[in-house]
Amino acid sequence: MDHENINFHTRKWVRPEDLNANGTLFGGSLLRWIDEEATIYAILQMGNGRVVTKFMSEINFVSSAQQGDMIEMGLRATKFGRTSLTMRAEVRNMITRRSILTIDRIVFVSLDEHGHPVPHGFTEITYDRDRLPDHHIPPVMLDA
Repeated sequence: MDHENINFHTRKWVRPEDLNANGTLFGGSLLRWIDEEATIYAILQMGNGRVVTKFMSEINFVSSAQQGDMIEMGLRATKFGRTSLTMRAEVRNMITRRSILTIDRIVFVSLDEHGHPVPHGFTEITYDRDRLPDHHIPPVMLDA
């Protein structure tokens, strides 16, 4: 994957609670972090706080991370559809720059307040936070 075209912003420290039975980073934790980071990226690129993950292509675990490793997650928008955004992702070791995980395509869809796809109106990547949504989504309240 071309590191020059990916923006690495979020960093994580691999802690004991992030490990699997083999003592390496649990893939489920890593995927949760990537989905959260990709969701935030999609919100900022499409200017809408209502986005959903539609599709993830093959997830390639290239290498593992150990307790104490510092990792960074990188994303890059690769295609803007009418209501969607496609991006690619990479996670790498901050110190060695060795790739840990790659995902060629993650697709998000912009939704209206009723949960239907809605055009976002963008065709190019923003590198600023000028597409912050002007609304927020109230948290879902669960019955006790």
